[in-house]
Amino acid sequence: AFNNEFGRPCIAGYFRSFEHATDATRARGYHKPIMIAGGMGNVRREHVEKGDVPVGSHLVILGGPAMLIGLGGGAASSMDSGKSSADLDFASVQRGNPEIQRRAQEVIDRCWALGAANPLHLIHDVGAGGLSNAVPEAVAHSHRGAQVELRTVPNAEPGMSPMEIWCNEAQERYVLAVSEEGLARFEAIARRERCPYAVIGRMTGDGVLTVHDNQFANNVVDLPIDVLLGKPPRMTRDVQRIAPQVHSFDAQSVPLEEAALRVLSHPTVADKTFLITIGDRTVGGQISRDQMVGPWQVPVADVAVTLSDYFQHCGEAMAMGERTPLALLDAAASARMAVAEAVTNILAADIASLRDIRLSANWMAACGEPGEDAALHDAVRAVGMELCPALGIAIPVGKDSLSMKTVWRDGDTHKSVVAPVSLIVSAFAPVGDVRRTLTPLLRTDLGATRLIWIDLGQGRCRLGASILAQVYGALGDQPPDLDSPTLLQSFATALRVLRGRDQLLAYHDIADGGLLATLAEMAFASHCGVDVQLPACLGLRAQLFAEEIGAVVQVKTTDLAAVMQQLNAVGLGHCSHDLGSPVAQLQLTMRSDREVLQLDWMRARRAWSETSHRMRLLRDDPGCAREEFAAQLDVRDPGMQVKLAFDPEIDVAAAFIGGMARPKVAVLREQGVNSQVEMAAVLDLAGFEAHDIHMSDLLAGRRSLSEFRGLVACGGFSYGDVLGAGEGWAKSILFHNRTRDDFTAFFARSDTFTLGVCNGCQMMAALKQLVPGAEAWPRFVQNRGEQFEGRFSLVEIMQSPAVLLVGMAGSQLPVAVAHGEGRAEFAAATGAAQLVAAKQVAFRYVENGGAVAASYPANPNGSPLGIAAVTSHDGRVLLTMPHPERSFRIAQNSWYPPARGEFSGWMRMFRNARLWVG
Repeated sequence: AFNNEFGRPCIAGYFRSFEHATDATRARGYHKPIMIAGGMGNVRREHVEKGDVPVGSHLVILGGPAMLIGLGGGAASSMDSGKSSADLDFASVQRGNPEIQRRAQEVIDRCWALGAANPLHLIHDVGAGGLSNAVPEAVAHSHRGAQVELRTVPNAEPGMSPMEIWCNEAQERYVLAVSEEGLARFEAIARRERCPYAVIGRMTGDGVLTVHDNQFANNVVDLPIDVLLGKPPRMTRDVQRIAPQVHSFDAQSVPLEEAALRVLSHPTVADKTFLITIGDRTVGGQISRDQMVGPWQVPVADVAVTLSDYFQHCGEAMAMGERTPLALLDAAASARMAVAEAVTNILAADIASLRDIRLSANWMAACGEPGEDAALHDAVRAVGMELCPALGIAIPVGKDSLSMKTVWRDGDTHKSVVAPVSLIVSAFAPVGDVRRTLTPLLRTDLGATRLIWIDLGQGRCRLGASILAQVYGALGDQPPDLDSPTLLQSFATALRVLRGRDQLLAYHDIADGGLLATLAEMAFASHCGVDVQLPACLGLRAQLFAEEIGAVVQVKTTDLAAVMQQLNAVGLGHCSHDLGSPVAQLQLTMRSDREVLQLDWMRARRAWSETSHRMRLLRDDPGCAREEFAAQLDVRDPGMQVKLAFDPEIDVAAAFIGGMARPKVAVLREQGVNSQVEMAAVLDLAGFEAHDIHMSDLLAGRRSLSEFRGLVACGGFSYGDVLGAGEGWAKSILFHNRTRDDFTAFFARSDTFTLGVCNGCQMMAALKQLVPGAEAWPRFVQNRGEQFEGRFSLVEIMQSPAVLLVGMAGSQLPVAVAHGEGRAEFAAATGAAQLVAAKQVAFRYVENGGAVAASYPANPNGSPLGIAAVTSHDGRVLLTMPHPERSFRIAQNSWYPPARGEFSGWMRMFRNARLWVG
């Protein structure tokens, strides 16, 4: 929810479920969980380094107020769970306010966008230690001192002591160094964004930090910075290695079909839809590859890919890797496999070289537990000093948590759960062309094809700590490992060459669940079967369930010889196997020389998706959960179909673009709105001059809608939606006479158009009393499923008077959906039907077969008659819950048919607006 409101897309992740009992009182696993949040951004060269801060510069706090948050801080988080006290635990709890964070981010964005006039010298986030850490570090950067007045710090709890004000860890705050001459401009920006700020002091040249407290007329801090930030003595640990407890696991004794179904249903392997669809994956409009793959939107992507801008095709890739259970057998092998998995995942994108990849390493361990410190040392050494240098990959950042143990008392018995040494690797790299990203979607429209298994485990098929072992309560003895970094380098070389020749059709790495899970996920994403023959080796079970590093690629049969020749040329011939083919029959058939595993596609998919389904039954509307599960198992589902009544590459407004005037459009936002940039980008492409207009501009009279030919209200979470979806935004207009008159006059003009998207749609619907011909519009309320819906949904353009949809009626195309309150609600039971009859429904959600979507998730919010967008009587005002501005380029779409150009059908909508304005 924080991520959605703050406005950051969540497009990749990992999920691990593990617990292994070692005796009656002790287990290894994750009662103390791990959660990773991170991302990648682009920074201009001049903003990479913190600037030198002149004496006299202002120290400013930007963002939320001080609160009694986090004062337990590290004292609680660094303690084994169960050993703390309730008071300390409560004092350490963090609370987040994404809406304040968004406002602070907007202020920072407005400042750096000023270029040379940027008033900010330095930014330091407020995290652990609160201001007691952030202020000294900000001051120390330029070897300065500072004078600070404690009581100027914004405070939500006035009874706090000086120590509590100075040390609390309230988040969503920054300490800024603002130039003397830039302060007035900074303050104007902060007021415009309605972001709280306070000038708390100034930089001095004496190297001393003085914090004065007006309340008690004394200095609560008065120390030289070099004393305050002096380095503590280096920590030394004397540790011993402990041999792992290994137990052989006889895979040959388990029933083959039962084992396959158990592995597919294990939470680590199984469908993650229940986690993925509650996150916004399209905000910003620069997402090219998210978790969902293909026309059936199955969450099996290996890599996340973003676009660098709204106009080109270069971008960035992100992927993750972790194999934490292996650490119980070999911590170094676990760490190597985490790096290798991150690499094989990210190589699905168009990466030029392994040396372009950068890693973030997050380490978790139960330090102090016998053997765990030594295991951590071995894992760090294996990755940091051996594997990554051999691969030429740098690890510039990382974090750690070294208290991964939970203890409690059960009667007179002490019990504990200790996590394995856990390395979570995030990989990042530049992408040459986002359109060349490979996915697990098998091509069944190109004639005969073959599946090649590239096994970097070289036939060892080690089953230690595998999902197969786990589902039978075992651990095993020999873990998989990356035995040769050279093989991984050769693998990267082969992929680069074969991608350059356009000889790879599909790609999926091998990880948890082994080759079985890889092939099954490719089949699920593609609604087809597979028929494969495995090489004579260690038996069918070992080959199917071993989690050795590798991948399966699909190639045309006519390219098979050339592909195998290339694999031989880089030294991978001995571990590359032609397995077989995708087949139309919905069955998974996997053979060895002695055994055959045959799984009905629906039965396998049921096993894979039932875990997610049961999670949704517990958490969400049960009816929606059941409808989604039925849709996932519908073998007759044809998948999304794109049908256009026009050519999206033809620019109907071309005659108006070029040297001619660009009509002005107000891109309107309120605090919490987060979709204005992608909206401005598509308007710019369509030939408009987009203006960033904040509601504070209109309310203060700095700007007026009379300046503009178009008005676009953007999506997001105005006021955090705490006042109702878009309704607080609407009331700020309705209850402000001058602004209400401004909107009324704009809507009354016959030469203007209006577009409201998502939160802007909700807001405009609440303004219907001001909009001519909007009397029958609905209001928008909580989704039927009771969750935020991040979907890629199919809609049909209806015949309507909407000026933005001219020539589009009858078209059927997918669009990004991202809202929590998008269900159309009418005052009368017949309201929806009356709106349809009046031709004021602009587009509606449809099933993949084309019928009106009545069930979930084709109808993501439960709107009657699939209503997704409405228009006014004269068509000049269009309201849409889905996000056309995030889907106007084909490169932004989670899936699109293979024969494609630059633009999806949604670009026509914005070109229509330019054509109508003339």
